[in-house]
Amino acid sequence: MNRQKTNYLIDLALTTLFFGVAGTGLFMYFFIPSGVQRGRYLVYMGLTKATWIWIHSRVGILMSILVAIHLILHWKWIICTTKSLFRKEKCEL
Repeated sequence: MNRQKTNYLIDLALTTLFFGVAGTGLFMYFFIPSGVQRGRYLVYMGLTKATWIWIHSRVGILMSILVAIHLILHWKWIICTTKSLFRKEKCEL
């Protein structure tokens, strides 16, 4: 698989995971009561509070791993762009 396709697939996965984390986070914030005891055994859209938290956490961890991979794949670009911000010369990738 070429680099462009790899970057595209990682970006697509990151976007999907972002919406997963954002969606579960917003759902829990607005619809599930906070606190340990409140809502522990109640079911929200077919899942308990613990299950919602588990999904939110695991998707967040997977997203963090892919962000690290994304940064590693773009490390040369990050360094080159940072150097060109502080110097007048352009660097080549």
